[in-house]
Amino acid sequence: MKTLVIITHPNMEGSVVNRRWMEELKKYPEDFEIHQLYKAYPDEKINVLAEQRLMENFEKVVFQFPVYWYSSPPLLKKWFDEVLIYGWAFGSKSGYRLENKKISIAVSLGSGKDEYTLEGHYGHTIDDLLVPFKLTFNYVKADYRPFFAAYGIDLHTSNNRIEESIQNYLDFLKSF
Repeated sequence: MKTLVIITHPNMEGSVVNRRWMEELKKYPEDFEIHQLYKAYPDEKINVLAEQRLMENFEKVVFQFPVYWYSSPPLLKKWFDEVLIYGWAFGSKSGYRLENKKISIAVSLGSGKDEYTLEGHYGHTIDDLLVPFKLTFNYVKADYRPFFAAYGIDLHTSNNRIEESIQNYLDFLKSF
């Protein structure tokens, strides 16, 4: 069963790890369908019906993005606001089209894991930052699964560390 990976990165060419994750996933077209929101919608005008149809065609969906200001890039928030609407994603007899679909998140963060603890620099965990996503997926009755996070990824990250994150991401997706 193929997994839809919705990638939301506003500067994929300048990406350190999200681009490499995507390049690796493209090697397995039988396992992964890649959908880049910023590439599909450079004008940020989302085709809601097309996005809904796409989501309906997959039982497993992963939202991949870098954490920006403790959240997702803005186009992903817009996607949620416009695509997950009443009558399709929730709230009616014909709604809940995502019910029981396995959904997860894969994020990259510039700061280290130790900074995302209650005692760390930010005083919050990545679990805390992802609560709005968890609440959204639960509200639409999707089967929200544990997330994947690669910490400490920045412009100076070594190739070995990037390769390690790629393998960890693939292992995560295989178990998803």
